[in-house]
Amino acid sequence: MLGPDTFQFLNETGTLSELGWDGPEREALWRYNQHYFDDLNAHDHAGRTAWHRALLENWIEANPPATGAGWAPYPTSLRIVNWIKWALGGNNLTDAVEHSLAIQARWLLKRLEWHLLGNHLFANAKALIFAGLYFEGPEADRWLQKGFDILRREVPEQILADGGQFELSTMYHAIALEDMLDLANLFRCFETSLSPSQKTLKADWLARIDDMLSWHQSMCHPDGEISFFNDAAFNIAPSPAELSSYAMRLGFAPPPAPERLTWLSSSGYVRLDAHNAAALLDVAPIGPDYLPGHAHADTLSFELSLFGSRVFVNSGTSVYGLGEERLRQRGTRAHNTVAIGGQNSSEVWSGFRVARRARPTLPVIERDDGLSVECSHDGYSRLKDGPTHTRRWLLGPQKFQIEDVLSTQSYSAEARFHLHPDVRGTVASDGASGTLLLANGISVDWQSTGGRTKLEAATWHPEFGVTRPTSCLVIPISDHRSSLTLSWA
Repeated sequence: MLGPDTFQFLNETGTLSELGWDGPEREALWRYNQHYFDDLNAHDHAGRTAWHRALLENWIEANPPATGAGWAPYPTSLRIVNWIKWALGGNNLTDAVEHSLAIQARWLLKRLEWHLLGNHLFANAKALIFAGLYFEGPEADRWLQKGFDILRREVPEQILADGGQFELSTMYHAIALEDMLDLANLFRCFETSLSPSQKTLKADWLARIDDMLSWHQSMCHPDGEISFFNDAAFNIAPSPAELSSYAMRLGFAPPPAPERLTWLSSSGYVRLDAHNAAALLDVAPIGPDYLPGHAHADTLSFELSLFGSRVFVNSGTSVYGLGEERLRQRGTRAHNTVAIGGQNSSEVWSGFRVARRARPTLPVIERDDGLSVECSHDGYSRLKDGPTHTRRWLLGPQKFQIEDVLSTQSYSAEARFHLHPDVRGTVASDGASGTLLLANGISVDWQSTGGRTKLEAATWHPEFGVTRPTSCLVIPISDHRSSLTLSWA
C-alpha cells in the first residue's frame, strides 16, 4: 500500500476510490492481488496499521459473501492466511472481521480447486489449516482435518525427492517454500491443538524443508536471486534472502554451498559451479503431465553467470492471460535453446496450456576433463523428418562451450542466446567471433561455428509489468550442428 487507498501491484498503481474492488479497469491478476491483503504482513507493516484496519472494514462492506473476484477460491485462501498471520502477529481482529473470516473459511471448504490442483489446491489446504487452528469448535476441527487430508496427498506429490516443487518453476518453488515455512511457524503456535496423527504428518512435512532450501539455493545465481525457468519473475514470491532468514528464525540450518556439479535428478536441473562460472541447465520435463499451466517451451535451455554477473538469461515472465505476448514469452525463441522451423519445442497455447511436449533423455554427466552434461529431446519429432536435438555443455578452466547437434535437418534452425540487459555484445566482421562486456567490466571472448552469427534485439522481463530491452546472439545451424564457446582470462 502506497497510501490509505492506493495500491501498487505488478508495477501498476491504482486507487480504491477510483477502481473499487472489481471491474474491467484492471486485469484479473491485478484484482486478485488487491484481494490477497499481502500488505498486512509486508515490510514495515506496523506503520500502516490504521490503513489496514480501515481496509479490512471496507473489504467486508464492499464484498458481501460470494460476490466478485475476491471470493474466488485462490484469493480467498491467501486472504484467510494473511488475516490470520496479521492477527497472530499481535493485531486483534474485530468481531466483524472474525465473523467474515469464518464465513470465508466455510465458503472455501465447499469450493476447493480440485479442477486446478497444484499450487492452488495447496493454498486452499493451507488456508483451511490456518482457519482450523485459529478458530475452535467442531466446524474448525473439520476445516483443520480437511486441510491435513489434502496435504497428506499433495505434499508427497508436489514436493519432489530432491526438494523441488513439481511445477518446475523457481518462482512457484519459492511460493511453496514460504507455504511450508508458514505451516512450520503455525504448528509451533498450536502444537497442543494437533492430534497424534496430525503431529506425525507435520513431522514428515517439515522434514522436507531442508531439501527445499537446498534446491532453492542451487537454482539461484551468484547475485542471490532466482533463475528464470518456466513462469518466473522477481518480486512475486519472497526473495531467497528473505526465505533464508525466515527459515533460520524457525531453526532451520542454512544449506551448504553448491558443489561443483549438482544434479537435481527428481526435477531435472543441473548446476555447474566452477572456474568463475555458474551455469543452470534445464534437462527437465516441462512439469507434471496433468498440470503444465506454468510451463514454457524451454527444454535444454540454460542460464549463465560469469564472475558473479548474469550473462545469458531466459526471457522471464511479465504477463499472464491469453494474449500474444504471453505466448511469445512462453515460446522457444524467448529462451536460450534451439528453435527449429519456427516452431516451439513444446506446443504451448492459450495462456496456460500445452499440447504435445518435449521429452528429454536422461542426461549424461561427466566430471573428468572439466564438467560436461549432454542431453537430447524429441520435441520436434512431430514435424515431418523432425530431428532430435542434442545439446552438450562443457565447463572448464576459462572456457564454457555449448554444442548443438540435430539428427536431421529438413528445416531452418537456430541456437539463441539471450544476453542480460547489462551485457554489451559485439559481433566481428567474420560473423564467427566477438566479445561480451559484462556489467562488472570484464570482457569475455566468444567464437561460434555454424552459420553467420548475428545480434538481434530482444527483451527481458524480470518482473510482471516490466520490459527491458536487450540483445540476443543468434547462430544459424548448418550441416546439423553449431557451437558457441566463451573464453576469459
